[in-house]
Amino acid sequence: MKRLILTKLLPYAFAAMCLTSLSVNAFAHVTEPSPHDISARSAVIMDGDKVLYAKNPTSKQAPASTTKLVTAMVVLDHMRPNEVVTISAEAAALRSPHIALHEGERFYVKDLLSLLLMKSVNGAALAFAEAVSGSEREFVTLMNEKARAIGAMDTRFINAHGLPGEGQYITAYDLATIMKKSLDYSLIKETINTKTKTVDSLGGRTFMLSNTNKLLWSDNELVGGKTGYTRAAMHCLAFAAEKGDNTLVAAVLGDGRRSDLWRDAKFVLSRGHDISESNAKPVIYYSSAADEKMASVAKSPRYHRSHKKVKARGRVLRPSSHRAAVNNRPAAYARKAVAGNYKHAKANVFSGRHAKSNAVRGSSIHARRAVAAKYKQAKANAARHSAVKDIKTKNCKAGHSSNSNVYVTVSADNINNNKS
Repeated sequence: MKRLILTKLLPYAFAAMCLTSLSVNAFAHVTEPSPHDISARSAVIMDGDKVLYAKNPTSKQAPASTTKLVTAMVVLDHMRPNEVVTISAEAAALRSPHIALHEGERFYVKDLLSLLLMKSVNGAALAFAEAVSGSEREFVTLMNEKARAIGAMDTRFINAHGLPGEGQYITAYDLATIMKKSLDYSLIKETINTKTKTVDSLGGRTFMLSNTNKLLWSDNELVGGKTGYTRAAMHCLAFAAEKGDNTLVAAVLGDGRRSDLWRDAKFVLSRGHDISESNAKPVIYYSSAADEKMASVAKSPRYHRSHKKVKARGRVLRPSSHRAAVNNRPAAYARKAVAGNYKHAKANVFSGRHAKSNAVRGSSIHARRAVAAKYKQAKANAARHSAVKDIKTKNCKAGHSSNSNVYVTVSADNINNNKS
């Protein structure tokens, strides 16, 4: 009898233990806000160690150039601001969108930090790694040790600059923790709060710098921050602001467009400040990865352009069909061939009418590929589906078909270049 009672009570005891554990967790208060709050994959804002507002705060994301905050801290742990760093051939070869370093150029640490944090120069990160540790690999070990020491336990770096690579990740909570710690370094705090600056190499080359963090121009309470972008990470920002007597630190990861990043950062800052002032409960919620993926597709400029074109022709397709139509012309030819229009598709390719119309609409690259390189693939798709080529066009629906072998599934990435 006692065993039976104990067996029945065990599930309740386990639930009670879980609730007790949650009550001391930083993310215990989970609220379901409006789905239109922010479009970023994850975000968090903190007052000290207290989380005020968060979305997916412990979701692991690619760090992009926010990595450089830890790079800067490790550098200042081992070098003085007036020491000299020489740019190696490898560092000079690591290009950045804004500034190109030259092999053999020499900089004071404080000036190279400005290139690193204000313009996110990737070569500067590698040059620092070589100056401190002799190799980037040894320097990354110091970076990961630094992250663990300041409490960023769900973070791992594989390089000093944040460019794409397997096995690196960070969370919004960890990034806010890193942002908070970086403010203890007066040179970092001064640099990330500088809008424009002129720096010189020791060889006399002058660099006019304008901070990539455009929030500095619109919010006087902003202490500063560090931007980041790669194709995988999308647009990211770590930042801090002084609100009254409090310094709020925040992180936003995975926004589809830079304009969305500024909007979301302002919203997160405002929401965090309101919660802090009213002493309200934290607002913390989680969303599914599938929801975030669909959101990023929906706000893609390419998606919207193709949506308008398809709608103008009287058909509304799902996002996957938009991407197929825009990025895989042979798939469109294959569907035409299956629908009994192979001759029409072939004639269009040979005559150049399809290519010409695409060129007029600004899609000359797709047109050239369709004429010069992709016709064979379209023909192969048509042959593979010849058994069902009598199926009428009306039976081929957007995103799927009555025959599972008809529709060619295409995955497309609407984000641009891998630039940090």
